[in-house]
Amino acid sequence: MGINSRPKLFPGDIVEYPRNKYFSHFGIYFGERDGVPYVAHLTCRDADTKIPLFGRALRSEVKLDPLELLGSQYKVNNMLDESHSPRDFHSVVKPAIEDMLGRDVTFDILFHNSEHQATLFRYGVKKSQQIEVVYKHIMPSWKKLFEEKKL
Repeated sequence: MGINSRPKLFPGDIVEYPRNKYFSHFGIYFGERDGVPYVAHLTCRDADTKIPLFGRALRSEVKLDPLELLGSQYKVNNMLDESHSPRDFHSVVKPAIEDMLGRDVTFDILFHNSEHQATLFRYGVKKSQQIEVVYKHIMPSWKKLFEEKKL
């Protein structure tokens, strides 16, 4: 499926917006309101899309935004469906999203990013495959620096 095609979205689907070679932004498809499709996603309050200092931003929140506002290129990526059961949207996911809206959340690139939030809503499990990939690349060099007492 091409990234420019419009995938069929079902409430509770994880929507992935590729941002660069390594990172994507993730949200949960929430459904339509007045014919406009919405996505729930973890975002920095300062509307700053750059990675904050040390990958942390204390002022983050889960927001509902129109699907296209986050980007015109997106795909469905229910990445853990083979290993985890998706939770029921109407009885579990939707109330969890509504409960989180507007609350202060600490965004942390390694431990609580938009992908962690999306998998937490869909599966009840925090996981970030993009961070695991990055870890595979940076951990060996960090370990070497650490062993050489440079870190």
